[in-house]
Amino acid sequence: MRVSVKICGVSTPEAIDAAIAGGASHVGFVFFPPSPRNVGFEQVAALAARVPGHVQKVGVFVDPDDGLIDAAIKASGIDILQLHKTEFARVAALGSRGYSVWPSISVRRASDLDSANRYAGIPVDHVLYDAKTPDDALLPGGMGLRFDWAMLRGRRHPVPWILAGGLTPENVVPAIQLTGARMVDVSSGVESAPGVKDVDKIAAFCKAVAQC
Repeated sequence: MRVSVKICGVSTPEAIDAAIAGGASHVGFVFFPPSPRNVGFEQVAALAARVPGHVQKVGVFVDPDDGLIDAAIKASGIDILQLHKTEFARVAALGSRGYSVWPSISVRRASDLDSANRYAGIPVDHVLYDAKTPDDALLPGGMGLRFDWAMLRGRRHPVPWILAGGLTPENVVPAIQLTGARMVDVSSGVESAPGVKDVDKIAAFCKAVAQC
């Protein structure tokens, strides 16, 4: 089975085109103003228009209210809500309302992975295992941090899952081999500076994953 790729935090036509050319299955738009990858509604509408139907659009949110979700969907037609720092009850409610949701689980130690168990039996599409950022960090992800991927070796998962946090073109293949991930999510690992996607790195990342 092919490993799927999400290129997250895209904010330029060049990044969109590189992700599509590389065979990415998902592209992520960040709706969080403190992030260097944040996109405005007018900007994201133009970007989303470049995304073909076979590539899914993911909206990345930090504990969003209904107004933000509705506005983002109206502007970009996003297919999936990726939810960071969002309470379990809120995730469950959004899933029950028919949204495709990906709650993020911040991982620093093996016990953090157990948080995925509570999503068994509720309508979530995937959980995203991402590296836990420092307690005083402004951003919930996209900082190039990684957790010990060996914690995922041989682990049984209650729902489908995605590997994120610190992935690069150079380490994504061993990460997949170690963890058995069937989807990987990259942001800072394909950038030349925070929020600046590098089309060559996107191409290299997608090419590396295609070998798995």
